[in-house]
Amino acid sequence: MITINETNVTIMTRDMDGAIAFYERIGFAIKQRWDNHYAMLTAGGLTIGLHPTEPGGATGSGALSIGLMVTEIAEAKALLDGLSIAYKAEDGGSGKYVHFKDPDGTVLYFVEPGWE
Repeated sequence: MITINETNVTIMTRDMDGAIAFYERIGFAIKQRWDNHYAMLTAGGLTIGLHPTEPGGATGSGALSIGLMVTEIAEAKALLDGLSIAYKAEDGGSGKYVHFKDPDGTVLYFVEPGWE
């Protein structure tokens, strides 16, 4: 059986510098960058890989979304407000959510879980 040592979710981007700046502003830190070929950013045990797409290539997450758990949803809203990032907030049976997108259309959300 294979042993998986580390994982990441790769996101295609049209603008490597802009994508890195976006993810840093919402709390990720650069783990490694290989010029404009690939970058890895981490937060809370999640590693995101950023890869440039070909001109006219696909970006965005389609049916995938990336959840980022937080202690206080109000802090997440204040962060997005301060960065002028549009979002939709909702309270659900499983927690409080703030849904937003990165510059390439990848769907992300902050959640203050309502479970223990």
